[in-house]
Amino acid sequence: MTPARTSNQGPVAVWLIIVAALIFAMVVLGGVTRLTESGLSITDWKPVTGWIPPLSEADWQAEFDAYRASPEYQKINAGMALSDYKTIFAYEYAHRLLGRVIGIVFLVPFLVFLAQRRFDRTLAWKLGVIFVLGGLQGGVGWFMVQSGLLDRPSVSQYRLAMHLGLAFLIYGAIVWTVFSLRHAPAYGAGEHWVPGLRRAAGWLLALVSLTVVSGAFVAGLDAGMVYNTFPLMGGHLVPVDWGQLEPWWRNPFENVVAVQFDHRVLAVATVVATLVLWAFARRLPLSRRSRSIANLLALMVLVQAGLGIATLLAVVPVWLGALHQAGALILFTLAIALPSSLRRLPHAAAEAPS
Repeated sequence: MTPARTSNQGPVAVWLIIVAALIFAMVVLGGVTRLTESGLSITDWKPVTGWIPPLSEADWQAEFDAYRASPEYQKINAGMALSDYKTIFAYEYAHRLLGRVIGIVFLVPFLVFLAQRRFDRTLAWKLGVIFVLGGLQGGVGWFMVQSGLLDRPSVSQYRLAMHLGLAFLIYGAIVWTVFSLRHAPAYGAGEHWVPGLRRAAGWLLALVSLTVVSGAFVAGLDAGMVYNTFPLMGGHLVPVDWGQLEPWWRNPFENVVAVQFDHRVLAVATVVATLVLWAFARRLPLSRRSRSIANLLALMVLVQAGLGIATLLAVVPVWLGALHQAGALILFTLAIALPSSLRRLPHAAAEAPS
């Protein structure tokens, strides 16, 4: 493949932005599905025909009978009416259907653009890998759901973290690709390329990502339902029952109290690191784009921290939990945008001050 037509990347960028927006909605909807305890309502996985909903009362009864054989119904929702089942079914069905829509919205334009030779070889391979990861995500989602259909009526927090982490990875790869398609701002008079700042922004992105994954463990263990106070937990900065599990390394992953505490610590560290980076960036002669992104990142980290605290104090209402998840995506997007905006153009490399 030759890069004969790679100069016109506007349509490619628009397409990827649409895909990223759909994935954004998918992640938030997944959070709502989790918060409404709807994720185990569909007890099988049909990759090809699963987009077809129940079309008759007999179909609905068959779905409901399968659900009544699950641990969630038997241990939590025994006696649930079919009408109530249809409500939780709708959330999970919408989540799975949106996943299929995303696959189509990605694949069809990808093949068209590929035929039009809008991609160079490197970009084509990157997008191909992203598509494979998207297909893998469907399997990981079912792998997660299966863990709640065996003995306990709750999915494994490890599998949930894997599922959410992969969603953020796919979303992040697409967002990074969009930014890479846009020319980085050239460095003009008085503007300096600061490689140290870009490295620091990269480390901040890693910290934001780690905080997101720790949030998946909070969701998987319903850890937001305990110690609904801030900043103390049971009257202590460090809860007394942080290390109640043996061996000790199980606590950050399986101890509800430790999981919530660790997420708090990572969130506070993210706020502090972001504000320190912002204060440092303000003193540098950056491009207008980089400065604007740094300002938005500092603002968003404070908003996200506020949403997290409010969600905890209110004992995780669905609407606040969904806002908190959306806030994590916005913060993650800005954390990607900052190091991307600090890239140096090849033609500006020789002009940038050393």
